Amino acid sequence: MKHALVFGGSGQVGRPLLARLLRDGWRVTALSRQPQHERPGLSWLRGDLGVLPALPRQVDAIVSCGPLDAFAQWYGQSQVECDRVVAFGSTSIEVKRGSADPHERDVAQRLRTGEEGVFAAAKVRAADATVLRPTLIYGAGRDATLTRIARLAQRWGRFPLPRNATGKRQPVHVEDLAAAAFAALDNPASHGQVYALPGGETLAYREMVRRVLAVLDPPATLIELPSPLFNLALAGAKLAGGTGLGEAAVQRMRSDLVFDDAPARRDLGYAPRRFAPNARMFDAREDIEEL
Repeated sequence: MKHALVFGGSGQVGRPLLARLLRDGWRVTALSRQPQHERPGLSWLRGDLGVLPALPRQVDAIVSCGPLDAFAQWYGQSQVECDRVVAFGSTSIEVKRGSADPHERDVAQRLRTGEEGVFAAAKVRAADATVLRPTLIYGAGRDATLTRIARLAQRWGRFPLPRNATGKRQPVHVEDLAAAAFAALDNPASHGQVYALPGGETLAYREMVRRVLAVLDPPATLIELPSPLFNLALAGAKLAGGTGLGEAAVQRMRSDLVFDDAPARRDLGYAPRRFAPNARMFDAREDIEEL
């Protein structure tokens, strides 16, 4: 029986990945900061990359579904014997590297350092590493973009956007990301590779938001405002509790953030779904479905 060590196993991508591993007969050791329910084949360890419990001495695969920079730092010093590593990064490595926001530039740099660290450590260990870069994640009610929009719209009954928020987006479902990571584990073609993982549909930012608002109960109204009015609305929202939208993020609403999934389709059989949200996708669920 193959044994996987999974970091971020209780996260939005980790949970569907655990389900796939268990269905395929893997034995899984997963980490979580909070207590979790065990079941046959799945053991939980309490901790995180900052404060680790005792880990297995040897596993067949290590998968990181959490922060890439922290994982890379751990992996560079790890004593766990393993010749296969799959780690999630983000397309923010490209999107935010030239941002006007220094915090966003730092995010991009930490992602790049993390990727380089994973591949360097794998080379020293004669291990095979793969890095996966998702676009805008949704599906488990735990993402920082679409779920935040949905919750604010539910609170207000409406959601404002600046006019011409027509930059292209490719939202990707958590299940499709889990499928890609699972496919990479036993696929030699993915060794040493980095893959962009966009969703299966490219659509304008305003259309993406419109679809989210339409599935809420009750549906919320999309309001498009001239930039001066939108900036006033954004300032008022921040005073009322914050939206998480900075100036750089607002500017990107008019920019196309589109990535090529052809390499992932070729090597991983990647076949992401179109963006067809429902209200449940924006409600956090703590259970591991289908386990």
